[in-house]
Amino acid sequence: MIRKSLPGETRTPIQLREHYEIEKELADRLRQSSKEERSHLYAALYDELFRRVPHLTQHASSARRQADVAIQMRLLRPFLDETTVFLEIGPGDCSLSFAAAEIVRSVYAVDVSAEVTKKYPVQPGNFNLILSDGSNIPLPPESVDVAFSNQMVEHLHPDDLPGHLRSVWEALKPGGVYLCVTPNRLNGPHDISRYFNTVAAGFHLKEYTFHELRFLFQEAGFSKMEAYVGGAGRYFRSPMPPIIWLEKFLALLPERIRMPLAWNPLGRGLLGIRIAGRKSVRRASL
Repeated sequence: MIRKSLPGETRTPIQLREHYEIEKELADRLRQSSKEERSHLYAALYDELFRRVPHLTQHASSARRQADVAIQMRLLRPFLDETTVFLEIGPGDCSLSFAAAEIVRSVYAVDVSAEVTKKYPVQPGNFNLILSDGSNIPLPPESVDVAFSNQMVEHLHPDDLPGHLRSVWEALKPGGVYLCVTPNRLNGPHDISRYFNTVAAGFHLKEYTFHELRFLFQEAGFSKMEAYVGGAGRYFRSPMPPIIWLEKFLALLPERIRMPLAWNPLGRGLLGIRIAGRKSVRRASL
């Protein structure tokens, strides 16, 4: 039985249940794995998911995908220019990376699986696709100006996130920025388990709050963190403390009260995590 339905969902209850059971099975293997096992499991299990649930690789309509890319580019555009080396982590079908390639000097797209991206053999000349173990960023130190991930860090094993953030920090040039977009646990879960469960049980191995991510960014070495609030392509820079206070208030409420507040348009605009962590500029030695 489906716990709740969402607008725009076209799959049948049987398809949703099948997807949930398969993804939960595979995600449990990741949750219980060692760090050494995860170095190959990320790619293997995602490839298996795409094979066993083939509709996941079906493309959205061209108009829908273009609209999604346009929304993400409105968030990214202030960070990009013709000199930028841009890194997208978890690029999916690479549509956003291709759009960024029209603006920036060069683009790197890092992913764990080629099952989706290999269907797009025609690539811009300044674009490079790189496969990763799911945690590390296999790029030279201080080679990237802007790093971006959208709906990616929640897919990492919680034990791997600190290493991922440190790896991004090392790849960034001094003054570089990592813009991370991820769902907030307080109005989740946001993976397939939202139809059946109150906590993420699928490939969202952990959903976070602003408060948790700010601490992890600081631990990785980022010197300054800012939030971006809004939606539908209209975003505004915000200090972190007011949002963290809101999170603490909502966390005290029972789910039946919290979810209507956290899931309405205002709540989603404030709680949707868009956090920009900046690497400090080193002072020149005297």
